[in-house]
Amino acid sequence: MRPLRGIAFKLGSVLVFIVMASMIKATAAHVPAGQAVFFRSLFAIPVIVVWLVWRRELATGLKANAPMGHVWRGVVGTMAMGLGFAGLGYLPLPEVTAIGYAAPLLTVIFAAMFLGEEVRIFRISAVALGMTGVLIVLAPRLSITPDAAGVAEALGAMLVLGGAVFAALAQVFVRKLVNTERTAAIVFYFSLTATVLSLITLPFGWVWPTPGEAALLVTSGLLGGLGQILLTSSYREADASLVAPFDYASMLFALGIGYFVFAEVPTWTMLGGAALIVVAGILIIWRERQLGLERARQRKAMTPQG
Repeated sequence: MRPLRGIAFKLGSVLVFIVMASMIKATAAHVPAGQAVFFRSLFAIPVIVVWLVWRRELATGLKANAPMGHVWRGVVGTMAMGLGFAGLGYLPLPEVTAIGYAAPLLTVIFAAMFLGEEVRIFRISAVALGMTGVLIVLAPRLSITPDAAGVAEALGAMLVLGGAVFAALAQVFVRKLVNTERTAAIVFYFSLTATVLSLITLPFGWVWPTPGEAALLVTSGLLGGLGQILLTSSYREADASLVAPFDYASMLFALGIGYFVFAEVPTWTMLGGAALIVVAGILIIWRERQLGLERARQRKAMTPQG
């Protein structure tokens, strides 16, 4: 285990994904979300394949033991990506990032509902705190004003929140897949499935992107593949409980890019709500670590000695 390297990989993945989202946002006024999903997914595939070839894991890394699990994870994950990309066209980047933090909170609830995981009062309280933060971020956007801008902002807020719901469901499928599948296979088949599913939106108004937009879309796909590699590498180098909190560095990156690239000035309401969400997320991660340590001690106690 090399924790500092794991943290560096995690921060690198967070930065890469935020830059990727900013590129999608820069094209959102002209390029439909389904088309953006296509580029993001298709051009991530060669990056992932090259990485597997370099690690000499291509033959074993892409073996699928649960094909339908990959399909369902791909369906919900593609929905999450499409809704999130659509929301980027309506809301500032930091707000989209903050609302997206609802996904790990909802994962706790969905894991209890669909996987039978036990959730006690501590995590329930943390989820409630985090969802309060989400509501604080959402509230100004859901106060629909008669003008078109107000309606667009409300639509954007609901799209991003819907994306967070599907992202949480995708994580539930991933939790089941990791029992039988390699990480490389999960990442690869998600990109493949999302590429195919995005073509369903082709009749609904794909456009011919400008050279600049095409460059941004292709680069977003390449960065998406790189981000997945960095993320996977971070968990190879350090415990998940150590690197997971660094997900929230994405807010700092989003604030910087939003301000300097898109001239988006965050409101105190958004910052306050985001702070509550981050605190709740870190509390849940801490609690997951404590439970993991407790389970490890129990297994050790049950192991015959001598």
